[in-house]
Amino acid sequence: MNLIPEIKAGQSVELLKELHILTRDGKLNQDSRRKLKQVYHLYQFIEPLLNQLKDSGNPLTVVDHGAGKSYLGFILYDLFFKGLDSGDIFGIETREELVKKSQELSRKLKFPRMSFLNLTVEDSTSSSLLPEKVGMVTALHACNTATDDAIDFGLKKNAEFFVLVPCCQAEVAAEFRRTKGKMIGKSFFTEMWRHPIHTREFGSHITNVLRCLRLEAHGYQVTVTELVGWEHSMKNELIVAQYKNLPRKNAQEKLSALLEELGLSELQSRFLT
Repeated sequence: MNLIPEIKAGQSVELLKELHILTRDGKLNQDSRRKLKQVYHLYQFIEPLLNQLKDSGNPLTVVDHGAGKSYLGFILYDLFFKGLDSGDIFGIETREELVKKSQELSRKLKFPRMSFLNLTVEDSTSSSLLPEKVGMVTALHACNTATDDAIDFGLKKNAEFFVLVPCCQAEVAAEFRRTKGKMIGKSFFTEMWRHPIHTREFGSHITNVLRCLRLEAHGYQVTVTELVGWEHSMKNELIVAQYKNLPRKNAQEKLSALLEELGLSELQSRFLT
């Protein structure tokens, strides 16, 4: 029986302390209580997808890109994988010191089916250290084009699910700034990003629109919603995609037309593959 009612039955108190959700003496303050609610809110989105993987015969494998301290991976393992005899989580992170700390923590907690790789998201796509097919790709607040690299990875690995919370989508905004001069007067759409603050915000928005169309063109059913409360961030857009083997030709056509209309033809190799 849990002494703290907010904590789920069987959850590792030691892990929650390591993640600073619980204090060292095992208590919840107001800030950590809010953080715990955020964790459970995210888990509510992912748990049904993991159950589908488990029951479908697809690989019960999660690859978490831009893992950082592997906060998400540890929570998923503790709440879902710990009670199973199979299933693996891979954390991909470029900062070697964070990879080493995650490796140490997984050994300490006896979470044997967690692996942490010191790779870029792009390099992980061709790495032999990862399986040929994966069940789910996650990327929470992976900066700028790292989210697109995670999509590249998932498409190559025939991922059944994507769970993405993009961040810092600067590439499209930079292209808008570069082409603004020649686009003014050519299309009334230019007004959507004429002012610098609109360049940034519209660039961020249209990046995610392009990502959704790309996934749909590859046969995924896409849902976009808010990830309320996660990390107190305005980067709060959650993209969930499930493979349905129904590639939408019109999604590819819309994607190509949108890139042309907005003066983003230079980014075709990013979004049309």
